[in-house]
Amino acid sequence: MRSIWNGAISFGLVSIPIKLVNATENHSISFRQIHLADGGRIRYRKVCEIDEEEVTAAEIGKAYEGADGLVIPITDEDLGALPLPTAKTIEIVAFVPAASIDPLQMDTAYYLSANGVPAAKPYILLREALKRSEKVALAKYALRGRERLGMLRVVDDVIAMHGLLWPDEIRSPEGVAPNTEVKVRDAELDLADALMNTLGEVDMDSLHDDYREAVEELIAAKAEGRSVAPAETVEAGGEVIDLIAALESSVRAAKEARGEEPSAESEEESANAPVAKVTSLTGRKKSGGTGAKKKATASTKKTAAKKSTPSRAPAKKSAARSTAKKPAAKSSAATGTSGTSVPSVSSAKNSTAKSGTKSDTKPTAKKASPRKRASA
Repeated sequence: MRSIWNGAISFGLVSIPIKLVNATENHSISFRQIHLADGGRIRYRKVCEIDEEEVTAAEIGKAYEGADGLVIPITDEDLGALPLPTAKTIEIVAFVPAASIDPLQMDTAYYLSANGVPAAKPYILLREALKRSEKVALAKYALRGRERLGMLRVVDDVIAMHGLLWPDEIRSPEGVAPNTEVKVRDAELDLADALMNTLGEVDMDSLHDDYREAVEELIAAKAEGRSVAPAETVEAGGEVIDLIAALESSVRAAKEARGEEPSAESEEESANAPVAKVTSLTGRKKSGGTGAKKKATASTKKTAAKKSTPSRAPAKKSAARSTAKKPAAKSSAATGTSGTSVPSVSSAKNSTAKSGTKSDTKPTAKKASPRKRASA
């Protein structure tokens, strides 16, 4: 790997000659700007505003423009004359726990390589000291015309350096957090912990840039004259109705993705728990109307069941009426035999309906006496 900076690590009175090598590389696909009419490439040319002529890199220098528009030229000799002790030195200023470094400060990463055979022993000494102390080294260094802050740590058998932003370059997160007061229940935290444990760890080597691969496939297809089918777009869901149910569903889905079978307790909980659905407010109104219809149907069935059940009082009355009609029928038959004129069966029914059960028995007894006299 090509070094981008040569210098030394200053470790107290120990000086370690090193070479600075980029630890990362950019795999982003770069595009060119073209003229849509003919496909010609669009290029940027550096032109002076005063004479409107194109200038070369050798004719370009640095300058500082003040708030009033005044331009102050600054040469490389001016910057080189400044007292900068870290111009060619990575100066270690402290050893601190790794947890004391805010990840927000992390910037570009570099590998530090020992420059020459004499640098091997002090290099290994610093590496082993960092390993045993389980600390990182804070250092200052100068790169590309400015002084920077760095953190040295051990990666495998190499000392790596992370460029750090200065503390005053980190913006305050004021106004970013939600303003509303939300109470998180213990049950929700337990489910969140269960989801975190279920997802577990991941092999970092298995992670890759899906979008870059899709762009490469698109470029290859266009170069071969093939067409690429458009990808399916996933529409954003609506409101999550039940957070507990969503967490439980996430835990089950994560276990299924890892090939784990849910335990008996989790199956029992999932059977009793509501199914997590992402529904819109419209869907909630529709489901509410269906529930109202079901309730109305159930109440109608109950009312019909009550009406179909006979009460005890009407049963007694119908029995009494049938008992009263039977003597009337017998008396009419007997009267017809003797030839005495008696009321017909229909008139007896009418009189029975008008009078009560008690009044029906009395006329029957009176009508029986003429039959005895006729027989005598």
